[in-house]
Amino acid sequence: MKHWKRKTSKEIQERIDKALGENSSFYDEPIIGMPCSYLDSKVFPHGNPILNNAPFLQTLINNPNHIGCHTVATSEITFSGTQKIERELLNIVACDIFKAEEGEFDGYVPSGGTEANMQAVWIYREFFKKNNGFSLDEIAIVCSSDTHYSIPKASNILSVQIHKVPVDTVTRQMSPSGLSNAFSELRENGIKGIIFVANMMTTMFGSVDKLDVITEALLESKLEFKLHIDGAYGGFFYPFANESNNMNFENEHVNSITVDAHKMAQAPYGTGIFLVRKGFMGYTHSKEASYVKGEDYTLVGSRSGANAVAVWMILSAHGPNGWKEKTHILKHRVDWLCKELDAAKVNYFREANSNIVSLSAACVLPEVARKYQIVPDDHHAPKWYKIIVMEHVEVEDLEMFLADLNIAVLQ
Repeated sequence: MKHWKRKTSKEIQERIDKALGENSSFYDEPIIGMPCSYLDSKVFPHGNPILNNAPFLQTLINNPNHIGCHTVATSEITFSGTQKIERELLNIVACDIFKAEEGEFDGYVPSGGTEANMQAVWIYREFFKKNNGFSLDEIAIVCSSDTHYSIPKASNILSVQIHKVPVDTVTRQMSPSGLSNAFSELRENGIKGIIFVANMMTTMFGSVDKLDVITEALLESKLEFKLHIDGAYGGFFYPFANESNNMNFENEHVNSITVDAHKMAQAPYGTGIFLVRKGFMGYTHSKEASYVKGEDYTLVGSRSGANAVAVWMILSAHGPNGWKEKTHILKHRVDWLCKELDAAKVNYFREANSNIVSLSAACVLPEVARKYQIVPDDHHAPKWYKIIVMEHVEVEDLEMFLADLNIAVLQ
């Protein structure tokens, strides 16, 4: 790991102090040209003792705005210190987790996976229009029927048609013939450019799309394509649970990746990561943002620098070995759960190396679902309920659930 090193609490505090010192201060400097300030002092007093040895809260109070994309262009010097922290974070995630070459990617910390996925679709829509001369009617998003609802949302907002490929109800995988048939149908309907969204652990099942099958079908189709990985859920889990996976930038076909830090990384909500190969952010360059230093390339515009600092702190506190250990502990708990479900003959789906287990709704009484707050695939007519083994989910919690589940099954 070149960029990702474990740091002590003192080292983390000192690094954040340095970054905040490099930012301009609304408390100490005559900044009169910006539509922002520190957080309201009547509610968030600067001198509150709670801020002592609390670098995230210190950053939050100082309220840095990370508008723009700091891997592409110069940005507002007012927040240069915490922008460096964001770039350090992106190097950790892009290079050390997703195997990008240093300097060969761009990215930023958006509000979450939905925004990051939408950023990818926006970039590739503009790429196909400007680089290939395709019209909107000649571009399509393709994904599996298990793909997150952010992709149909992106289709709607960006006016790009979408085609969902059915999955096998047992394996949750798209078949080679299903993919080939989808591409043939799209080509016959005048489609020339494909924005393919592949899943690194779907939200409901934790299933992982097989990239080799997808890229083989895409190459055989002779259609132009860009491949985006939606790792919003799995990005901070799957690469550690399955280190031999090819859903990273070493795979020449992977062009961009979404990760959510407010899921497995346990960062504050409103924190995602978007990564893309160098040269593509320019397709969403908003030159009209001329009053912003470096202008803007992102969907959201203004965004909290504190969220980027929070993720950097979390990864730095664990280090790469600590993160692997955390992942393997959770994976071990899921392995144990699945053995118990097998013994009880409960019908379930679990992707290998995933920490999501989806139970057939026929095995779960509504009162059991309510007690443990397990989530259905459809609140109106559920077919599946999912269990997600997060850090707070102990084996004792799972034992209690299994006891109630066994009673339900026996009834």
